[in-house]
Amino acid sequence: MLGVLHATLTAAAAGDVLSLYAGFRAHFAVEGDGEFAYVPEERWDALNSMFTRVEGYQMVTVLVCAVVFIMWFHRVRLRAGMLAPTAFRRGPGWAIGGWFIPVAFLWVPYRIANEAWTVGLRGAAGPFWPLNLWWAAFAGSIVLGRYASVSYRRAEGLGPFLDAVTVGMAADALSIVAAAAAMFFAARLTLMLDGDGTPAGSR
Repeated sequence: MLGVLHATLTAAAAGDVLSLYAGFRAHFAVEGDGEFAYVPEERWDALNSMFTRVEGYQMVTVLVCAVVFIMWFHRVRLRAGMLAPTAFRRGPGWAIGGWFIPVAFLWVPYRIANEAWTVGLRGAAGPFWPLNLWWAAFAGSIVLGRYASVSYRRAEGLGPFLDAVTVGMAADALSIVAAAAAMFFAARLTLMLDGDGTPAGSR
């Protein structure tokens, strides 16, 4: 499961890299400056085609990655629950359902992950930065991505369009960080829960 998860995270991150490239292409396609900035028609058509292809790739890879990640997340919750049944405020089903609740999905899965990480520490004092780095980058990419999407749809003119592209590029960069952090977090937590019981902080 962990190998499949890492593969899907890598594929999703590749989509973000492609999206970043498309964003740079959009900025470099601009000719002139100030009020006289414009994008030649042939470049504009090429950009639209590129953005459409990249968006399609991202939708597929993110969907597959989300399914695999939630499956892994639920499995980890079950494993941690076996080790410490009273360590969780919510039942195992929340490891799946928590991702589908509007707004709450930015908090509920983090709490479950935090509780599972605490179980993995097995009473020892250990670092929480792998969890916090992953979640901060993930949540940040989601918020910026939604804002970029709304801005893109409302954009009238080249300036607002490029501003939306820039915000989207920031979201892509955070998403790449989140994917890398998720790989480390998932590998570490799996080892902590399935290993020999040695606290993470003592390894």
